[in-house]
Amino acid sequence: MNVINLTHGAFYMVGAFCAAAAMAKTGSFGEAALAALAGAGLYGLDAELLVVRHLYRRDHLDQVLATLGMTLFTNELVSMAFGRRPPTMDMSSFLAGLVQVLPGLMYPVMRLAFIAAGVFVAVGLWLLITRTRVGMLVRAGADDCEMVDALGIDIRHLYTLIFALGAVLCGFAGVMAAPLLAVEIGMGERILITAFVVIVVGGVGSVRGALVGTLLIGMIDAFGRAYIPLAMHSILPAQISDLLSSGLVSSSIYILMAVVLLFRLQGLLGNRT
Repeated sequence: MNVINLTHGAFYMVGAFCAAAAMAKTGSFGEAALAALAGAGLYGLDAELLVVRHLYRRDHLDQVLATLGMTLFTNELVSMAFGRRPPTMDMSSFLAGLVQVLPGLMYPVMRLAFIAAGVFVAVGLWLLITRTRVGMLVRAGADDCEMVDALGIDIRHLYTLIFALGAVLCGFAGVMAAPLLAVEIGMGERILITAFVVIVVGGVGSVRGALVGTLLIGMIDAFGRAYIPLAMHSILPAQISDLLSSGLVSSSIYILMAVVLLFRLQGLLGNRT
């Protein structure tokens, strides 16, 4: 849609807060998930209709400033609606505990649910974009929105639908993360930078690139946290290796991004402009 949007972190936060509030009242993880999807989706729909709709033809700087302002506004709105005291969300009983995935290897059920949810979303988006009429219109609108509009398709309604879907997916991420991470005001800002790194590495405007970037960034971050400290300890004194490994772990995904941009400015699967 050619919009730089900084509100996805806010939708993620709204989903997490709605899920925590619903879980506290009902004790049902299913109802908490529905509350997160509905809350984030409706808030995203309102945001698109009131603010983002007016930014499609504006400069990227205007988009950044407006959506950043919406993020700050959302922080205050959520604090007014739910209070400033961070809520807690207990893990559902069917997602708690460990399961044996290989002989001698136990893995948290919640983490497996994360993987399954990621696969579900990836396959669902692929089917939506490549196998449905809506997906065809989305791809056409991304390439030439004026022509789609001239053919009688209300491109604004299409953009609203896609934006609301993105907000729903943010709410889904929020409800999945809520039992494991702290649900607090401003939690969405922490994921924004990583999300942008994923998009830059994968390629702006490429859904396949987003998937590849997600897997690549996740694996680099996970393996970096596991093996960089071990490698540093094996070649350097402990006092120096601790400091150096901490910096390398924190910057590993940004180093990857710099390397990708050095050789392919448009990202791994982005289109040349």
